[in-house]
Amino acid sequence: MSLNKTPLYEVYGKYNGKTIDFGGWDLPVQFSGIKEEHEVVRTKAGLFDVSHMGEIEVKGKDALAFLQKILTNNVANVKENACQYSAMCYEDGGTVDDLVLYKRGEEDYLLVVNASNIEKDFEWIKGHMFGDVQVMNVSDKYAQLAIQGPLAEQITQKLTSTNLSEITFFKFREGITLADKSVLISRTGYTGEDGFEIYCKPEDAVSLWESLLEAGQDEGIQPCGLGARDTLRFEARLPLYGQELTKDISPIEAGIGFAVKTDKEEDFLGKEVLKKQKEDGAPRKLVGIEMIDKGIPRTGYEVFIDGEQVGFVTTGTQSPTLKKNVGLVLIDENYKALDTEVEVQVRKKRLKAKVVATPFYKR
Repeated sequence: MSLNKTPLYEVYGKYNGKTIDFGGWDLPVQFSGIKEEHEVVRTKAGLFDVSHMGEIEVKGKDALAFLQKILTNNVANVKENACQYSAMCYEDGGTVDDLVLYKRGEEDYLLVVNASNIEKDFEWIKGHMFGDVQVMNVSDKYAQLAIQGPLAEQITQKLTSTNLSEITFFKFREGITLADKSVLISRTGYTGEDGFEIYCKPEDAVSLWESLLEAGQDEGIQPCGLGARDTLRFEARLPLYGQELTKDISPIEAGIGFAVKTDKEEDFLGKEVLKKQKEDGAPRKLVGIEMIDKGIPRTGYEVFIDGEQVGFVTTGTQSPTLKKNVGLVLIDENYKALDTEVEVQVRKKRLKAKVVATPFYKR
C-alpha cells in the first residue's frame, strides 16, 4: 500500500530529508540530524511540516451541545478565536484521541486531530451526532507548518503586517496575509517552545515553507523532522497518542486531567469513570524516571520493583537537553513517589532507575 504524502513531500530532498513511514504517511524523520534540530528549536527556530494532522469541522446550532458531549474539556469556556486542548474518551475512560479545538464562531468549530486517528475520529464523531450539527473531514483542504523556538515570532513577523505579538498563547487569527498567502495562524505547538502553527491551502505550502526558511536565514532557522519533534515534546511531557494515551490509558492516568472537566453539567462520554479517577485517584500514573545504571529506557520496556512488574515505559530516550537517559513510565500509583527506585528491563538485564519530577524541560 502506498504511503500518504503531504504537499511538501517534493521539497524534502532539497534539504536532505530522510523519510519514514509514520502512521501511513511518508514523513521526514530528520534533515541535518535529530540532536542538531532539537537544539536549534530550543535556542533559535525550527520549521516542521505537520500537514499530516487531521482537521474536522463541526458546525450548526447544536455544535456546542454536541461538543460538550464528546469532549472532556468545557467548550463553553472557549472564546472566539481561541483554542482549547481536549480529549475524546470511550465510556470506560480510555482515550479515543487528544486534540486541539479552534472556536471560529458560536456555531463553527475546527478540531485538529492526530494523523493516525483521522478516519477513526471522524467515524466516532459522526456516530454520536444529534440535533442540528454538520461534521466534515476537511483534512485535504489544509496543509500545516509549525515554526517553533524562541526566534519564531521574530522570523514570522518579517512576512506579515499583522502584529503577531497580539496573538497570545492558544489564540489564533484567520485570514492573515503571510508572504502573500492567506493563512490561519495560532500560537500553539508541540515542542515546549514558543511558536506558531500555520494553516494554509495545500497549494501554498511549498511557497510558505521556502519563504519562512529564507526569512529566518540570519537567525539560523532549520527544517526539522519527526525525530526532533518527538524528543522536544517528550522533554516537555506532552503526550503522544499511541504511547502516553491509548484506548487503554485514560487522560487522568496520562496526566492531562486539566483537560478533563468533570464538574461541567453535561454528561460527556467517559465522565463517570474519569470523575471517579479524579476523586479517588487513578490506578496508574504517568511518572518520569532517570536511569541510574547505564542504559536507555525504550517504549514498551517493562518496569519492576522487587521482581514484580509495576509498569512500563511509554516513551524514553537520551534527553538532548539534559544529556541524561530518561523516560516516562505508566506505573502502579503506589510507586509514584519521587526517588522511588525501580528496575527497567533493558534486553536481558534489569537496570536501576529512579522516579523524578516532570516535565524534564521547561522554558
